[in-house]
Amino acid sequence: MSSRFITRTSTLNVGGVDVSGDIIIEPLRHKPVSEHACEFVERKGLGHPDYIIDSACEAASVALSKYYLQNFGKILHHNVDKGLLVGGRAVPRFGGGIVEVPIYILVAGRATVEVNSPTGKTRIPVEDIMMEAVKEFIKKNFRFLDAEKHVVIDFKVRQGSADLKAIVEASDEMPLANDTSFGVGYAPMTQLEKLVYECERMINSKDFKREIPASGEDCKVMGLRVGKKIRLTVADGIVSSLTHNVDEYKATKEAIREKVLDLASKYASDHDVEVYVNTADIFGKRPGEEVVYLTVTGTSAEAGDDGNTGRGNRVNGLITPNRQMSLEATAGKNPVSHVGKIYNVAAKLMAERIYEETKGVEEVYVKILSQIGKPIDKPQVVSVEYIPSHGCSENSLHYEITEIVKEGLRNIRDITKIVLEGKTTLF
Repeated sequence: MSSRFITRTSTLNVGGVDVSGDIIIEPLRHKPVSEHACEFVERKGLGHPDYIIDSACEAASVALSKYYLQNFGKILHHNVDKGLLVGGRAVPRFGGGIVEVPIYILVAGRATVEVNSPTGKTRIPVEDIMMEAVKEFIKKNFRFLDAEKHVVIDFKVRQGSADLKAIVEASDEMPLANDTSFGVGYAPMTQLEKLVYECERMINSKDFKREIPASGEDCKVMGLRVGKKIRLTVADGIVSSLTHNVDEYKATKEAIREKVLDLASKYASDHDVEVYVNTADIFGKRPGEEVVYLTVTGTSAEAGDDGNTGRGNRVNGLITPNRQMSLEATAGKNPVSHVGKIYNVAAKLMAERIYEETKGVEEVYVKILSQIGKPIDKPQVVSVEYIPSHGCSENSLHYEITEIVKEGLRNIRDITKIVLEGKTTLF
């Protein structure tokens, strides 16, 4: 098998569109991650401080995008992807508790705050738009975190720089990249990756909360696989008002553990799975000596655990040190031209299509590199690395991969709609 295959797409005209740059396809000589001796995977869940601040930034961006579209016919320049959550102070106790100091959320970045019109300048209520969006996210997703009482929301958003504003709004045909950056995607997920992802989603589902209401929204899942043995460590901020004593707390932990074990039988039935919940708990010999993971609001953000945009899950919803990854924060970046968002989503979608449709790869990685000021459908390079399936035809496979990549680039503007409609994971 050859070491690599390069398609010089700068000489090709695809569907009437001149697609420039290279598509480089090459096989990998290592084992799939599922065959590694050791693998670990993490997911920070809905109520984790990093997830909350990612969601706040993304909610602000989506709201701004929709306002710009409705009022000006296009999404104007903005990037509100710098966020900080400063944890509050709370005193949980069995059967109750109070929040003494609220959580502080700061969303910072750049946006179009005014536009020229025939009658003068039109001011855009940027902070009002974002405030409503962040509060709506909290109200929709948290049962015990009050957006008015428990959270202070602040914004530091300034007018975007003239050069980036000109790049973003330069063309109605094809957006220009407003950064030189890259996105990374891979497929398929391993059993452990699927299990960790689905574990958190199950715990934060409405059905789960109805069955085990004391389970908080702040749920982090860490998965370790060594050979055929899996250990899941789950941290869940148990809600204090619904937990009246240590026995109820222990019963909630056990109920969570049993549910996770049931889920593991679906996603990792051929593995020996152990599940641990809130392993930092200390149970004293006498009442009042316990140190347990109780929360008033269902999130550790109430009591000093802080969050930062981009420190959480990657674009597929996981943190995967066994994989190639980008460190770009997708949350809050504009969904039109910021390749830190667009290319991560595009790479993920391309990788999934290559794996599902070619039937010729066991594992595939896609990396896309932009150059600032160039059309987003003309990246500097698309790199596709794959582990071939046994007996696959290299020439046929490379042709199929090339066609999938070219189609993905032709349709790259569709990602804006996918993001605004919430049809893809971002973190």
